[in-house]
Amino acid sequence: MDSKINMDKIISELPGIFKLKDTTEVGDIVVIVMESPQSILYGLVTSFERDRNKKGEWWNVGLQILVLPPQKVVWTLRTPQFTGQEVFTMGGEKRFIQAVDFMGKAPGPDASPEPPSDPPGGRQRPALRVIK
Repeated sequence: MDSKINMDKIISELPGIFKLKDTTEVGDIVVIVMESPQSILYGLVTSFERDRNKKGEWWNVGLQILVLPPQKVVWTLRTPQFTGQEVFTMGGEKRFIQAVDFMGKAPGPDASPEPPSDPPGGRQRPALRVIK
């Protein structure tokens, strides 16, 4: 059995796990799927800076990869590459990035219902759901 992750399958299943955004902004948490080393990570977008050394629209995307220890990286990407529209390669290995909307309604039919609009004590609580 092939131990390589099937990136297409994982990417197609992501919208069933959590809500994904069509845009990416500084401060967003992104899910990163990597072919090699085989991994699925989270990252925090820390900056966008136009790469004027390249023709076309390329961006130096600053990321804080949320691993132990945290790692700061800057990847030079086009907009479709950091918004989940396109799988891309780095060093010959496939990568996928898309921002996660943690404040959006949880996807799927077995998602927990929204909390009441005025919970006891007057504090708003985020929606929770069971993760299998």
